[in-house]
Amino acid sequence: MAKKIRCAIYTRKSTEEGLEQDFNSLDAQREACESYIKSQKHEGWSLLTKKYDDGGYSGGTMDRPAFKQLLHDIENDEIDIVVVYKVDRLTRSLMDFSKIIEILDKHNASFVSITQHFNTTTSMGRLTLNILLSFAQFEREVTGERIRDKFEASRKKGLWVNGATPYGYTKDEHHILQPQQPFADNVKFIFEEYLKVKNVIKLKESLNQKGILSRTGKPFPKSNLYRMLANKVYLGKIPHKNKVYDALHLPIVSEELFNAVQNLLLLNATERKHTTNAKIGTLLSGLLYDDKRNLMSPTYSKSGNKLYRYYISQALKDPSRYERGEITKISAGEIEKYVKDNLTKLLQDTLFIQKYLENYSIEQQTSILNTMHEFSPDKVFVRTVIKRVDLNLNLIKISYDINYIIQYFATLAFNAKFTYTQEDEQIYTREQNVRISLTPQKQNKIIIPGKANYDMKLIQAIVKSFWYNKLGAERRLPPEARNGNNKRLRKLRFLPPEIIESIMNGTQDPELNVKKLIAMADKYCK
Repeated sequence: MAKKIRCAIYTRKSTEEGLEQDFNSLDAQREACESYIKSQKHEGWSLLTKKYDDGGYSGGTMDRPAFKQLLHDIENDEIDIVVVYKVDRLTRSLMDFSKIIEILDKHNASFVSITQHFNTTTSMGRLTLNILLSFAQFEREVTGERIRDKFEASRKKGLWVNGATPYGYTKDEHHILQPQQPFADNVKFIFEEYLKVKNVIKLKESLNQKGILSRTGKPFPKSNLYRMLANKVYLGKIPHKNKVYDALHLPIVSEELFNAVQNLLLLNATERKHTTNAKIGTLLSGLLYDDKRNLMSPTYSKSGNKLYRYYISQALKDPSRYERGEITKISAGEIEKYVKDNLTKLLQDTLFIQKYLENYSIEQQTSILNTMHEFSPDKVFVRTVIKRVDLNLNLIKISYDINYIIQYFATLAFNAKFTYTQEDEQIYTREQNVRISLTPQKQNKIIIPGKANYDMKLIQAIVKSFWYNKLGAERRLPPEARNGNNKRLRKLRFLPPEIIESIMNGTQDPELNVKKLIAMADKYCK
């Protein structure tokens, strides 16, 4: 008696057309395969009842549900022979075919094409099969090229022939897009609102607040909004690959509005390139250098629940590789505030900025300067325009890309085309005389000549001293003021008036602290 051979029939059709019929292409393939298996009954062939039918799936990919199940069952040794009507029903890819044969061989299985007689267990059979599959793959590629050529020819004529219909339009029987309300009005609002709020995150928030949703009734994902804002279909064009054709449909947005949005998209994309370090929360990461030109890196320490951020020199981390300068550490909050304040001052410096606006009309210059004066630099902008910050004991140098600043505000002011590239970079360095106070074991301070440096700890100590003395005179002194450090604070009342006045005016010695102040008061009280 012949050994029982388990046979599975696999059928496939590339499109869903005709599958709704009572007897379709898949049924025809199965019927022919069943007849063939019956003719091999004397060899022990037996049909498995499980069906493997893929309707509407291309043979150019292995991503087919029934085919995946077929491979799964082969790997579980449930199938001995796969029966197909033609080889290209199984696959049209020579590369995929080699993978299928490898799986069949590994599990001692084979397959049969009932209209193409060959045996895959022989080298000649394999060669014949490879030749057939090569022609099948070639036929698929030629067919694909014909379809693509047909699509391109239709798009050249301004027709929309394939792909999902863009939001805001519907497609008529002639393959011409027609504006669809209220979605078309929504598209125009999206473009206008983007120019108003300046970025896609705020645009998405605005749409959600106003209840403007996608066709499916869900909020727009950010990725969809980016694609919509860059889609030339809304300009009355038909894009195809790298070409753009005039379309037969009406535009939803004007060319002026569309171009303004493209400029802002490009501007924002350029900014995002400069935010690679933003995730660690430090403004000057990779930009700050000490007095020996060593990079200063962000770090932090904790005291209880309080976090202290600062920048430290590479020379402090690795003294064997870097020469140590006088500045090894500085408060992150202090230097970051200094840099942002100086950038703001630069943008407010009308006489300086006007030197770089010679190519603009007086009206345009006024618009750019007004935009600058109303602008508050954020982290992304700071990291984009500042190229380097150098610290010295008596000097801080900040290097800016002045060309980027001018083009950025020109774009914001009157939607000028943003054409900035890295080659346009023009570095301007501004210096300021300062004093960086070196305080051992603490974060160094930046002292700006002529600027008040209010120390709230010193001010609070002086206020407490006067308050405790007032309460003492009225015999209402609380117990906590009679002991410890608070008792010593009461002596600050007797400091010379010029010292107290300098503290209240913020002009005291930058290295003065409460401990030194109490020591001074002890001397005056003796």
